[in-house]
Amino acid sequence: MTLTLETAVAARTRDPQALLNAVQPHVKYLPVNVADGGSLWEREIALLLRDNTMVHNMAERILGQAVAYTITTMEHKDVHLGVGKLVDIGVHQLILDTPVYFAMCDVYNDGAYRHHAPFIERRSDGLCLRTADFLRSDGWRVDDELWAIDGANCSPCDNKVPDSH
Repeated sequence: MTLTLETAVAARTRDPQALLNAVQPHVKYLPVNVADGGSLWEREIALLLRDNTMVHNMAERILGQAVAYTITTMEHKDVHLGVGKLVDIGVHQLILDTPVYFAMCDVYNDGAYRHHAPFIERRSDGLCLRTADFLRSDGWRVDDELWAIDGANCSPCDNKVPDSH
């Protein structure tokens, strides 16, 4: 009789807060309030709360999914992904804070700028839900409730624009 021992493989879980904060040394132009001792995560949460009507917990949830989506699009350029309106609030927050976004591009997109070139029309073919599934397979915790809100309706980007999400 032969016994085979299987080694347990730990599932990788990626932490959006840690991965966003990891780019802080790469931020070349620090807005004054980033340098005041707060983390990039805290900064982006504060900006979301400043510009949107939501509670702190919702801002954290949206930012977490936006970081997961943004990094994943940088690491998997060949995979077509898209977000719904709610998670896209966080994606836009990251992109609008250009010193932070450029640092993310430096760290997670091999130093190249990652364009954001959304289509005008939303797709309704379930891309949001497939994106959530892909994020999960890539080691992210997925907030299913946020992705299901838009479900089939997403805002994909034009793959004809070089290096875009």
